Amino acid sequence: MTDTAFSTLPLSRPMLANLATLGYHAMTPVQAQSLPVILRGADLIAQASTGSGKTAAFGIGLLHGLNLRYYGCQALVLCPTRELADQVAGEIRRLARGEDNIKVLTLCGGVPMGPQAASLEHGAQVIVGTPGRVQKHLSRGSLVLDGVNTLVLDEADRMLDMGFYDSIIGIIEVTPARRQTLLFSATYPEGIRKISAGFMRDPQQVRIDSQQSQPRIEQRFFEVAPGQRADMVAQVLASIRPASCLAFCFTRQQCQEVTATLRARGIAALALHGDMEQRERDEVLIRFANRSLTVLVATDVAARGLDIDALDLVINVELARDVETHVHRIGRTGRAGEKGMAVSLVAPAEIRRAHAIEAVQGNPLNWHPVSSLKPRPGGQLLPPMATLCIAAGRKDKLRPGDVLGALTGEAGLPGDKVGKISITDFQAFVAVERELADVALQRLNAGKIKGRALRVRLL
Repeated sequence: MTDTAFSTLPLSRPMLANLATLGYHAMTPVQAQSLPVILRGADLIAQASTGSGKTAAFGIGLLHGLNLRYYGCQALVLCPTRELADQVAGEIRRLARGEDNIKVLTLCGGVPMGPQAASLEHGAQVIVGTPGRVQKHLSRGSLVLDGVNTLVLDEADRMLDMGFYDSIIGIIEVTPARRQTLLFSATYPEGIRKISAGFMRDPQQVRIDSQQSQPRIEQRFFEVAPGQRADMVAQVLASIRPASCLAFCFTRQQCQEVTATLRARGIAALALHGDMEQRERDEVLIRFANRSLTVLVATDVAARGLDIDALDLVINVELARDVETHVHRIGRTGRAGEKGMAVSLVAPAEIRRAHAIEAVQGNPLNWHPVSSLKPRPGGQLLPPMATLCIAAGRKDKLRPGDVLGALTGEAGLPGDKVGKISITDFQAFVAVERELADVALQRLNAGKIKGRALRVRLL
Protein backbone atom coordinates (compact mmCIF):
# COMPACT_ATOMS: atom_id res chain seq x y z
CA MET A 1 0.00 0.00 0.00
CA THR A 2 1.45 3.39 -1.03
CA ASP A 3 1.23 6.58 0.98
CA THR A 4 -0.84 8.04 -1.87
CA ALA A 5 -3.64 5.48 -1.38
CA PHE A 6 -6.90 7.02 -0.12
CA SER A 7 -7.07 4.17 2.42
CA THR A 8 -4.18 5.81 4.31
CA LEU A 9 -6.51 8.69 5.22
CA PRO A 10 -8.93 8.71 8.21
CA LEU A 11 -12.02 8.48 5.98
CA SER A 12 -15.26 6.60 6.65
CA ARG A 13 -15.79 3.14 5.19
CA PRO A 14 -18.64 4.33 2.94
CA MET A 15 -16.43 7.12 1.57
CA LEU A 16 -13.50 4.75 0.87
CA ALA A 17 -15.86 2.24 -0.78
CA ASN A 18 -17.37 4.99 -2.95
CA LEU A 19 -13.93 6.31 -3.95
CA ALA A 20 -12.95 2.80 -5.04
CA THR A 21 -16.17 2.54 -7.09
CA LEU A 22 -15.39 5.89 -8.75
CA GLY A 23 -11.90 4.63 -9.65
CA TYR A 24 -10.11 6.89 -7.16
CA HIS A 25 -7.26 4.71 -5.92
CA ALA A 26 -4.11 6.86 -5.77
CA MET A 27 -4.15 10.52 -4.78
CA THR A 28 -2.91 13.19 -7.18
CA PRO A 29 -0.10 15.42 -5.83
CA VAL A 30 -2.50 18.16 -4.70
CA GLN A 31 -4.73 15.60 -2.94
CA ALA A 32 -1.78 13.88 -1.22
CA GLN A 33 -0.45 17.19 0.09
CA SER A 34 -3.71 18.93 0.98
CA LEU A 35 -6.07 16.22 2.28
CA PRO A 36 -4.13 15.48 5.50
CA VAL A 37 -4.17 19.24 6.22
CA ILE A 38 -7.89 19.56 5.42
CA LEU A 39 -8.91 16.50 7.44
CA ARG A 40 -7.25 17.79 10.58
CA GLY A 41 -9.24 21.02 10.28
CA ALA A 42 -6.46 23.47 9.38
CA ASP A 43 -6.83 26.38 6.95
CA LEU A 44 -5.18 25.83 3.57
CA ILE A 45 -3.89 27.83 0.61
CA ALA A 46 -3.27 25.50 -2.34
CA GLN A 47 -1.74 26.76 -5.56
CA ALA A 48 -2.87 24.26 -8.20
CA SER A 49 -4.29 24.53 -11.69
CA THR A 50 -7.48 23.15 -13.25
CA GLY A 51 -7.23 19.40 -13.76
CA SER A 52 -4.99 18.76 -10.75
CA GLY A 53 -7.68 16.98 -8.72
CA LYS A 54 -8.35 19.90 -6.39
CA THR A 55 -12.16 19.54 -6.53
CA ALA A 56 -11.98 16.03 -5.10
CA ALA A 57 -9.50 17.26 -2.47
CA PHE A 58 -11.81 19.88 -0.98
CA GLY A 59 -14.94 17.83 -1.78
CA ILE A 60 -13.74 14.85 0.27
CA GLY A 61 -12.62 17.21 3.02
CA LEU A 62 -15.87 19.15 3.38
CA LEU A 63 -18.01 15.98 3.22
CA HIS A 64 -15.90 14.41 6.00
CA GLY A 65 -16.94 17.15 8.41
CA LEU A 66 -20.70 17.17 7.77
CA ASN A 67 -23.33 16.53 10.44
CA LEU A 68 -25.86 14.47 8.49
CA ARG A 69 -28.63 15.18 11.02
CA TYR A 70 -28.43 18.95 10.43
CA TYR A 71 -29.86 20.28 7.15
CA GLY A 72 -28.54 23.83 7.34
CA CYS A 73 -25.61 25.02 5.21
CA GLN A 74 -22.41 23.59 6.71
CA ALA A 75 -20.08 23.96 3.70
CA LEU A 76 -20.00 26.84 1.21
CA VAL A 77 -17.99 26.69 -2.03
CA LEU A 78 -17.55 29.90 -4.03
CA CYS A 79 -16.68 29.60 -7.74
CA PRO A 80 -16.07 32.22 -10.45
CA THR A 81 -18.61 30.95 -13.00
CA ARG A 82 -21.87 29.07 -13.25
CA GLU A 83 -20.20 26.38 -15.39
CA LEU A 84 -17.54 25.68 -12.77
CA ALA A 85 -20.13 25.73 -9.95
CA ASP A 86 -22.19 23.11 -11.81
CA GLN A 87 -19.11 20.93 -12.33
CA VAL A 88 -18.04 21.25 -8.69
CA ALA A 89 -21.54 20.47 -7.41
CA GLY A 90 -21.70 17.41 -9.69
CA GLU A 91 -18.36 16.13 -8.40
CA ILE A 92 -19.37 16.65 -4.74
CA ARG A 93 -22.61 14.74 -5.39
CA ARG A 94 -20.60 11.83 -6.85
CA LEU A 95 -18.28 11.88 -3.84
CA ALA A 96 -21.29 11.92 -1.50
CA ARG A 97 -22.95 8.80 -2.93
CA GLY A 98 -21.64 6.63 -0.10
CA GLU A 99 -23.77 8.49 2.46
CA ASP A 100 -27.53 9.02 2.52
CA ASN A 101 -29.32 12.36 2.70
CA ILE A 102 -26.53 14.72 1.69
CA LYS A 103 -28.07 17.60 -0.26
CA VAL A 104 -25.91 19.78 -2.54
CA LEU A 105 -27.45 22.94 -3.98
CA THR A 106 -26.08 25.40 -6.57
CA LEU A 107 -26.76 29.15 -6.35
CA CYS A 108 -25.75 30.92 -9.56
CA GLY A 109 -26.95 33.80 -11.69
CA GLY A 110 -28.71 33.37 -15.02
CA VAL A 111 -31.72 31.66 -13.42
CA PRO A 112 -34.59 33.08 -11.28
CA MET A 113 -34.06 33.62 -7.54
CA GLY A 114 -37.46 32.19 -6.52
CA PRO A 115 -36.88 28.46 -7.11
CA GLN A 116 -33.45 28.74 -5.45
CA ALA A 117 -35.01 30.37 -2.37
CA ALA A 118 -37.65 27.61 -2.26
CA SER A 119 -34.92 24.95 -2.37
CA LEU A 120 -33.05 26.72 0.43
CA GLU A 121 -36.16 26.51 2.62
CA HIS A 122 -35.92 22.70 2.44
CA GLY A 123 -32.29 22.86 3.56
CA ALA A 124 -28.95 21.83 2.03
CA GLN A 125 -25.72 20.91 3.80
CA VAL A 126 -23.50 22.00 0.89
CA ILE A 127 -23.97 25.17 -1.14
CA VAL A 128 -21.93 25.77 -4.31
CA GLY A 129 -22.37 29.17 -5.91
CA THR A 130 -21.04 32.32 -7.52
CA PRO A 131 -20.28 35.26 -5.20
CA GLY A 132 -22.85 37.62 -6.74
CA ARG A 133 -25.80 35.24 -6.40
CA VAL A 134 -24.78 34.02 -2.93
CA GLN A 135 -24.59 37.63 -1.76
CA LYS A 136 -28.06 38.34 -3.19
CA HIS A 137 -29.56 35.47 -1.21
CA LEU A 138 -27.79 36.69 1.92
CA SER A 139 -29.18 40.20 1.47
CA ARG A 140 -32.72 38.83 1.01
CA GLY A 141 -32.43 36.54 4.01
CA SER A 142 -33.07 33.36 1.99
CA LEU A 143 -29.55 32.06 2.82
CA VAL A 144 -28.15 31.81 6.35
CA LEU A 145 -24.49 30.93 6.93
CA ASP A 146 -24.47 30.67 10.75
CA GLY A 147 -23.72 26.93 10.59
CA VAL A 148 -20.86 27.03 8.07
CA ASN A 149 -17.88 24.94 9.17
CA THR A 150 -16.00 24.93 5.86
CA LEU A 151 -15.60 27.78 3.37
CA VAL A 152 -13.94 27.00 0.02
CA LEU A 153 -12.74 29.66 -2.42
CA ASP A 154 -12.20 27.79 -5.71
CA GLU A 155 -10.17 29.45 -8.48
CA ALA A 156 -9.84 32.45 -6.18
CA ASP A 157 -7.58 34.33 -8.61
CA ARG A 158 -10.25 34.12 -11.31
CA MET A 159 -12.91 35.44 -8.94
CA LEU A 160 -10.67 38.40 -8.14
CA ASP A 161 -10.00 39.01 -11.87
CA MET A 162 -13.76 39.15 -12.41
CA GLY A 163 -14.20 41.85 -9.75
CA PHE A 164 -15.67 39.71 -6.95
CA TYR A 165 -13.27 40.86 -4.21
CA ASP A 166 -15.85 42.96 -2.31
CA SER A 167 -18.53 40.25 -2.64
CA ILE A 168 -16.15 37.59 -1.30
CA ILE A 169 -15.21 39.77 1.68
CA GLY A 170 -18.89 40.50 2.37
CA ILE A 171 -19.68 36.77 2.36
CA ILE A 172 -16.70 35.84 4.55
CA GLU A 173 -17.72 38.45 7.13
CA VAL A 174 -21.10 36.78 7.76
CA THR A 175 -19.66 33.27 8.23
CA PRO A 176 -18.66 32.07 11.72
CA ALA A 177 -15.17 33.12 12.80
CA ARG A 178 -14.37 29.53 13.85
CA ARG A 179 -14.64 28.02 10.40
CA GLN A 180 -12.12 26.25 8.20
CA THR A 181 -11.14 28.21 5.08
CA LEU A 182 -9.71 26.44 2.03
CA LEU A 183 -8.40 28.63 -0.78
CA PHE A 184 -7.48 27.13 -4.18
CA SER A 185 -5.88 29.24 -6.87
CA ALA A 186 -3.72 28.76 -9.98
CA THR A 187 -1.87 32.02 -9.27
CA TYR A 188 -1.18 34.07 -6.13
CA PRO A 189 -2.07 37.75 -6.69
CA GLU A 190 -2.13 40.51 -4.07
CA GLY A 191 -5.87 40.11 -3.41
CA ILE A 192 -5.32 36.57 -2.20
CA ARG A 193 -2.60 37.74 0.18
CA LYS A 194 -5.10 40.23 1.63
CA ILE A 195 -7.78 37.56 2.08
CA SER A 196 -5.36 35.11 3.70
CA ALA A 197 -3.93 37.77 6.03
CA GLY A 198 -7.34 39.07 7.09
CA PHE A 199 -9.55 35.98 7.24
CA MET A 200 -7.45 32.83 7.56
CA ARG A 201 -5.90 31.29 10.67
CA ASP A 202 -2.28 30.23 10.19
CA PRO A 203 -2.99 28.70 6.76
CA GLN A 204 -0.83 25.79 5.58
CA GLN A 205 0.50 26.28 2.06
CA VAL A 206 0.66 23.70 -0.73
CA ARG A 207 2.07 24.42 -4.15
CA ILE A 208 1.92 22.01 -7.06
CA ASP A 209 4.43 22.90 -9.78
CA SER A 210 2.34 23.24 -12.94
CA GLN A 211 5.25 22.32 -15.18
CA GLN A 212 5.87 19.09 -13.26
CA SER A 213 2.21 18.18 -13.46
CA GLN A 214 2.18 18.47 -17.29
CA PRO A 215 4.90 16.10 -18.51
CA ARG A 216 2.64 14.49 -21.11
CA ILE A 217 1.88 17.72 -22.98
CA GLU A 218 3.82 18.19 -26.20
CA GLN A 219 4.26 21.89 -26.98
CA ARG A 220 4.89 23.28 -30.46
CA PHE A 221 5.60 26.92 -31.24
CA PHE A 222 5.16 28.57 -34.66
CA GLU A 223 6.19 32.09 -35.62
CA VAL A 224 3.43 33.86 -37.59
CA ALA A 225 2.55 37.29 -38.92
CA PRO A 226 -0.33 38.85 -36.91
CA GLY A 227 -2.68 38.78 -39.92
CA GLN A 228 -2.10 35.06 -40.52
CA ARG A 229 -3.43 33.77 -37.20
CA ALA A 230 -6.89 32.57 -38.34
CA ASP A 231 -5.49 30.83 -41.43
CA MET A 232 -2.76 29.24 -39.31
CA VAL A 233 -5.33 27.81 -36.90
CA ALA A 234 -7.02 26.13 -39.88
CA GLN A 235 -3.64 24.79 -41.06
CA VAL A 236 -2.83 23.40 -37.62
CA LEU A 237 -6.22 21.64 -37.47
CA ALA A 238 -5.81 20.18 -40.97
CA SER A 239 -2.38 18.85 -40.01
CA ILE A 240 -3.13 17.45 -36.53
CA ARG A 241 -6.84 16.56 -37.07
CA PRO A 242 -7.86 16.54 -33.37
CA ALA A 243 -11.21 15.16 -32.23
CA SER A 244 -11.55 18.17 -29.91
CA CYS A 245 -9.69 21.47 -29.72
CA LEU A 246 -9.88 24.57 -27.51
CA ALA A 247 -8.47 27.69 -29.21
CA PHE A 248 -7.68 30.69 -26.97
CA CYS A 249 -8.12 34.28 -28.19
CA PHE A 250 -7.81 37.64 -26.43
CA THR A 251 -10.90 39.45 -27.75
CA ARG A 252 -14.44 38.74 -28.87
CA GLN A 253 -13.55 40.08 -32.33
CA GLN A 254 -10.60 37.70 -32.64
CA CYS A 255 -12.88 34.80 -31.55
CA GLN A 256 -15.41 35.68 -34.21
CA GLU A 257 -12.75 36.06 -36.95
CA VAL A 258 -11.18 32.68 -36.18
CA THR A 259 -14.58 30.97 -35.92
CA ALA A 260 -15.75 32.45 -39.25
CA THR A 261 -12.53 31.30 -40.98
CA LEU A 262 -12.89 27.76 -39.66
CA ARG A 263 -16.59 27.47 -40.47
CA ALA A 264 -15.93 28.72 -44.02
CA ARG A 265 -13.61 25.72 -44.38
CA GLY A 266 -16.22 23.26 -43.16
CA ILE A 267 -14.83 22.86 -39.63
CA ALA A 268 -17.43 22.56 -36.85
CA ALA A 269 -16.40 25.54 -34.69
CA LEU A 270 -18.27 27.90 -32.37
CA ALA A 271 -17.17 30.92 -30.33
CA LEU A 272 -17.47 31.43 -26.58
CA HIS A 273 -17.05 34.96 -25.24
CA GLY A 274 -18.27 37.19 -22.42
CA ASP A 275 -20.94 39.01 -24.43
CA MET A 276 -23.04 35.89 -24.97
CA GLU A 277 -26.27 35.22 -23.08
CA GLN A 278 -26.22 32.35 -20.59
CA ARG A 279 -28.55 30.27 -22.78
CA GLU A 280 -26.14 30.59 -25.73
CA ARG A 281 -23.16 29.71 -23.52
CA ASP A 282 -24.92 26.63 -22.19
CA GLU A 283 -25.76 25.41 -25.68
CA VAL A 284 -22.20 25.87 -26.99
CA LEU A 285 -20.66 24.12 -23.98
CA ILE A 286 -23.12 21.22 -24.17
CA ARG A 287 -22.27 20.71 -27.86
CA PHE A 288 -18.55 20.79 -27.16
CA ALA A 289 -18.81 18.40 -24.21
CA ASN A 290 -20.95 15.87 -26.13
CA ARG A 291 -18.50 15.77 -29.09
CA SER A 292 -20.78 17.37 -31.67
CA LEU A 293 -18.43 20.35 -31.97
CA THR A 294 -14.77 20.01 -32.98
CA VAL A 295 -13.37 23.43 -32.05
CA LEU A 296 -14.33 25.80 -29.24
CA VAL A 297 -12.84 29.27 -29.84
CA ALA A 298 -12.87 31.12 -26.52
CA THR A 299 -11.50 34.13 -24.69
CA ASP A 300 -9.64 33.51 -21.43
CA VAL A 301 -12.47 35.14 -19.46
CA ALA A 302 -15.18 33.01 -21.11
CA ALA A 303 -13.17 29.79 -20.63
CA ARG A 304 -12.62 30.33 -16.90
CA GLY A 305 -13.76 27.39 -14.86
CA LEU A 306 -14.26 25.06 -17.82
CA ASP A 307 -13.13 21.55 -17.00
CA ILE A 308 -13.26 19.54 -20.22
CA ASP A 309 -12.32 15.87 -20.36
CA ALA A 310 -10.39 14.26 -23.21
CA LEU A 311 -9.22 17.46 -24.91
CA ASP A 312 -6.76 16.56 -27.68
CA LEU A 313 -5.39 19.97 -28.55
CA VAL A 314 -5.06 23.51 -27.18
CA ILE A 315 -4.17 26.31 -29.61
CA ASN A 316 -2.93 29.66 -28.35
CA VAL A 317 -4.12 31.84 -31.23
CA GLU A 318 -2.09 34.57 -29.56
CA LEU A 319 0.51 33.87 -26.87
CA ALA A 320 -0.69 34.54 -23.31
CA ARG A 321 0.60 37.75 -21.70
CA ASP A 322 2.06 35.92 -18.67
CA VAL A 323 3.53 32.50 -18.03
CA GLU A 324 0.94 31.41 -15.46
CA THR A 325 -1.92 32.04 -17.89
CA HIS A 326 -0.04 30.07 -20.55
CA VAL A 327 0.42 27.13 -18.16
CA HIS A 328 -3.25 27.34 -17.12
CA ARG A 329 -4.36 27.27 -20.77
CA ILE A 330 -2.28 24.32 -21.90
CA GLY A 331 -3.06 22.37 -18.72
CA ARG A 332 -6.52 21.66 -20.16
CA THR A 333 -5.06 18.97 -22.41
CA GLY A 334 -3.13 15.85 -21.38
CA ARG A 335 -5.47 15.01 -18.49
CA ALA A 336 -5.68 11.79 -16.50
CA GLY A 337 -2.43 10.38 -17.84
CA GLU A 338 -3.39 10.91 -21.49
CA LYS A 339 -1.04 12.61 -23.92
CA GLY A 340 -1.95 16.14 -24.97
CA MET A 341 -0.69 18.74 -27.39
CA ALA A 342 -0.51 22.54 -27.22
CA VAL A 343 0.27 24.72 -30.24
CA SER A 344 1.22 28.39 -29.77
CA LEU A 345 1.18 30.95 -32.57
CA VAL A 346 3.76 33.66 -31.85
CA ALA A 347 3.99 36.99 -33.68
CA PRO A 348 7.38 38.78 -33.67
CA ALA A 349 6.10 41.28 -31.07
CA GLU A 350 5.41 38.38 -28.65
CA ILE A 351 8.92 36.89 -28.67
CA ARG A 352 9.62 38.28 -25.17
CA ARG A 353 6.59 36.38 -23.85
CA ALA A 354 7.98 33.21 -25.46
CA HIS A 355 11.35 33.79 -23.80
CA ALA A 356 9.60 34.15 -20.41
CA ILE A 357 7.92 30.75 -20.90
CA GLU A 358 11.27 29.24 -21.87
CA ALA A 359 12.92 30.65 -18.74
CA VAL A 360 10.26 29.16 -16.43
CA GLN A 361 10.29 25.78 -18.22
CA GLY A 362 14.06 25.57 -18.04
CA ASN A 363 14.12 23.98 -21.51
CA PRO A 364 14.35 25.41 -25.03
CA LEU A 365 10.99 25.92 -26.72
CA ASN A 366 10.02 23.42 -29.42
CA TRP A 367 9.91 25.69 -32.51
CA HIS A 368 8.56 24.32 -35.79
CA PRO A 369 8.55 25.91 -39.27
CA VAL A 370 5.14 26.67 -40.76
CA SER A 371 6.13 24.46 -43.72
CA SER A 372 5.97 21.41 -41.38
CA LEU A 373 2.16 21.71 -41.24
CA LYS A 374 1.09 19.26 -43.95
CA PRO A 375 -2.64 18.52 -44.34
CA ARG A 376 -3.49 14.93 -43.43
CA PRO A 377 -6.01 13.00 -45.54
CA GLY A 378 -9.48 12.43 -44.18
CA GLY A 379 -11.79 14.99 -45.78
CA GLN A 380 -13.70 17.56 -43.72
CA LEU A 381 -12.91 17.73 -40.00
CA LEU A 382 -16.38 16.79 -38.75
CA PRO A 383 -17.23 15.78 -35.16
CA PRO A 384 -18.45 12.21 -34.55
CA MET A 385 -21.75 13.29 -32.99
CA ALA A 386 -24.62 15.68 -33.75
CA THR A 387 -26.95 17.31 -31.21
CA LEU A 388 -30.74 17.14 -31.18
CA CYS A 389 -32.55 19.79 -29.14
CA ILE A 390 -35.90 18.84 -27.59
CA ALA A 391 -38.36 21.59 -26.60
CA ALA A 392 -38.89 20.37 -23.01
CA GLY A 393 -36.66 20.24 -19.95
CA ARG A 394 -36.37 19.82 -16.21
CA LYS A 395 -39.39 22.06 -15.56
CA ASP A 396 -41.47 19.71 -17.74
CA LYS A 397 -40.34 16.72 -15.61
CA LEU A 398 -38.27 15.38 -18.52
CA ARG A 399 -35.40 13.09 -17.47
CA PRO A 400 -32.43 11.61 -19.39
CA GLY A 401 -34.06 8.17 -19.18
CA ASP A 402 -37.15 9.48 -21.00
CA VAL A 403 -35.02 10.75 -23.90
CA LEU A 404 -32.94 7.58 -24.09
CA GLY A 405 -36.10 5.47 -23.97
CA ALA A 406 -37.68 7.38 -26.87
CA LEU A 407 -34.55 7.04 -29.00
CA THR A 408 -33.96 3.34 -28.34
CA GLY A 409 -37.66 2.46 -28.23
CA GLU A 410 -39.97 4.11 -30.78
CA ALA A 411 -37.11 5.67 -32.77
CA GLY A 412 -35.30 2.32 -32.91
CA LEU A 413 -31.71 3.55 -32.41
CA PRO A 414 -29.17 1.18 -30.83
CA GLY A 415 -28.18 2.40 -27.35
CA ASP A 416 -24.50 2.60 -28.27
CA LYS A 417 -25.33 5.19 -30.97
CA VAL A 418 -26.68 7.64 -28.36
CA GLY A 419 -24.22 9.89 -26.54
CA LYS A 420 -24.44 12.41 -23.72
CA ILE A 421 -27.88 13.68 -22.65
CA SER A 422 -28.09 17.11 -20.98
CA ILE A 423 -31.27 18.54 -19.46
CA THR A 424 -31.67 22.27 -18.76
CA ASP A 425 -34.75 23.93 -17.26
CA PHE A 426 -36.64 24.24 -20.55
CA GLN A 427 -34.70 22.18 -23.12
CA ALA A 428 -33.02 18.80 -23.50
CA PHE A 429 -29.96 18.08 -25.64
CA VAL A 430 -28.96 14.62 -26.81
CA ALA A 431 -25.95 13.61 -28.89
CA VAL A 432 -26.39 10.89 -31.51
CA GLU A 433 -23.92 9.55 -34.05
CA ARG A 434 -23.73 12.00 -36.94
CA GLU A 435 -24.78 9.46 -39.62
CA LEU A 436 -28.01 8.70 -37.73
CA ALA A 437 -28.93 12.29 -36.81
CA ASP A 438 -31.48 12.85 -39.61
CA VAL A 439 -33.17 9.51 -38.99
CA ALA A 440 -33.34 10.17 -35.23
CA LEU A 441 -34.76 13.66 -35.87
CA GLN A 442 -37.53 12.39 -38.18
CA ARG A 443 -38.52 9.54 -35.87
CA LEU A 444 -38.60 11.68 -32.72
CA ASN A 445 -40.70 14.35 -34.43
CA ALA A 446 -43.07 11.66 -35.73
CA GLY A 447 -43.31 9.88 -32.37
CA LYS A 448 -43.69 10.76 -28.71
CA ILE A 449 -41.38 11.32 -25.76
CA LYS A 450 -42.85 10.36 -22.37
CA GLY A 451 -46.27 10.17 -24.02
CA ARG A 452 -46.07 13.67 -25.51
CA ALA A 453 -45.39 14.99 -29.01
CA LEU A 454 -42.46 17.37 -28.54
CA ARG A 455 -40.72 19.55 -31.13
CA VAL A 456 -37.19 18.35 -31.90
CA ARG A 457 -34.61 20.18 -34.02
CA LEU A 458 -31.06 19.43 -35.17
CA LEU A 459 -28.50 22.01 -34.04
